[in-house]
Amino acid sequence: MITIPGALGKDLCDPHLTVSRRDLLRIGGSSMLGLGLANMFKLQARAAQAGHVGGPGWGKAKHVILCYLQGGPSHLDLWDPKPDAPENVRSIFKPIPTKIPGINFTEIMPKLAKVNDKMTMIRSMGYTPNGLFNHTAAIYQMMTGYTTDKVSPSGQLEPPSPKDFPNFGSQIIRLKPPTEPMLPFVMLPRPLQESNVVGKGGTAGFLGKSFDPYYLYPDGGDMDMNKMDNIKTDDLKMRPDVFELRLRRRARLRDAINDASPDIDKAVANLKLDDYYDRALNLVASGRARNAFDLAQESEATRNLYGRNTFGQSCLLARRLVEAGTRVVEVVWPKVANSDNHSWDVHSGLPKRMKDQSAPMLDGGLSGLISDLDQRGMLDETMVIAVGEFGRSPLKGVSTSGNGNDADGRDHWPYCYTACIAGGGIKRGYVHGKSDRTASAPVEDPVHPGELLATIYHAFGIDPETIVYNHLNQPRELVKARAVTKLFA
Repeated sequence: MITIPGALGKDLCDPHLTVSRRDLLRIGGSSMLGLGLANMFKLQARAAQAGHVGGPGWGKAKHVILCYLQGGPSHLDLWDPKPDAPENVRSIFKPIPTKIPGINFTEIMPKLAKVNDKMTMIRSMGYTPNGLFNHTAAIYQMMTGYTTDKVSPSGQLEPPSPKDFPNFGSQIIRLKPPTEPMLPFVMLPRPLQESNVVGKGGTAGFLGKSFDPYYLYPDGGDMDMNKMDNIKTDDLKMRPDVFELRLRRRARLRDAINDASPDIDKAVANLKLDDYYDRALNLVASGRARNAFDLAQESEATRNLYGRNTFGQSCLLARRLVEAGTRVVEVVWPKVANSDNHSWDVHSGLPKRMKDQSAPMLDGGLSGLISDLDQRGMLDETMVIAVGEFGRSPLKGVSTSGNGNDADGRDHWPYCYTACIAGGGIKRGYVHGKSDRTASAPVEDPVHPGELLATIYHAFGIDPETIVYNHLNQPRELVKARAVTKLFA
């Protein structure tokens, strides 16, 4: 007789489950696929009982692409210029008009200036940090909605831990699993990182590794602009010695064994094990994910639209993944948060770094993504967000975070910055909030990072106050904030 050992549900966050992940692996461990993938699909289908909030924008989004500008871009030098501010505050870049009357960008964002009528700009993002406002702590808050308990003397966090709060993408795919046999959550082209702290805020934390994103980090350094051509998806390929027919035959054999094992059927009846096995099997056998990763299928014109660099091609890949059924894609700016050359962390060398390096990549990639999604009729159900962990100091050459700054550089500034958001029910051509005359603080409709996350959850039809149980089986809200429904059409 086959038994299912172990204390029921003891090692899981969700007390209503009746067997552990280890038990499920024992039941299905004979698959040549390895049941990690099938188990992942099973766990993603668990959904907490969330209240239906309703209201503007509720449930409009089916996919989300976060263009995460780690490093903290200078809002004054991109999309909230203050040409009448004092010389030591205003940008060296000239303001240019945009598609929204009366709203200017700087001259280094000409392509986005032509498509901002398709998006909402939040010029009043901001928060007061707890302790030092370094990159990692701010990234963790932006990705999870929570601040951390432990910070090192340098201000950096400890490495990722199974006790961490989950990345918002992990929460979404847990509560709204995809309906297609496709990778539900993909993070690319590099991890979140400050110095030697890698991946903090980029995991499923206490939800378990089954809800981690699929990490697509192609070979090549951060300065390799062609690294997206190095994509390898070996774990999504059929083993060369296993033909699809043989794989399907093994599945039929499994079904025959299940039919002869009523005890197993009864034990896992409510877990839909066959369904999740089939989804894992279909993902590998169909080649859907592998095809989505093949950028060579795109025309030269489309690839050029996004920009032939790591960020631009990552945005293009994000569109392909969403088109194939991926629920959440996070495009992480392809440079370590606190670094030089192409990084947004402009403590020095701001004029050259922004004009010649980071701004052209952002301008082409983000404008290409929004335009392409709109032309394909995908923007209505795909939310696109571009935001960093903070902005940059209005005063040049001053230290606000303990870092040294050259006369042309700007330090970290969490009190006021800008986010751009489009699609998924968001208003077009709308500017939400307003900063003061030096872009130092919001003066109208301030928006906290937690409220931005709550807005994303709301767009997916998920109550931001939905309860999730942490590693200690303690109830916690997805985020302690409410959606900014003014952003929705």
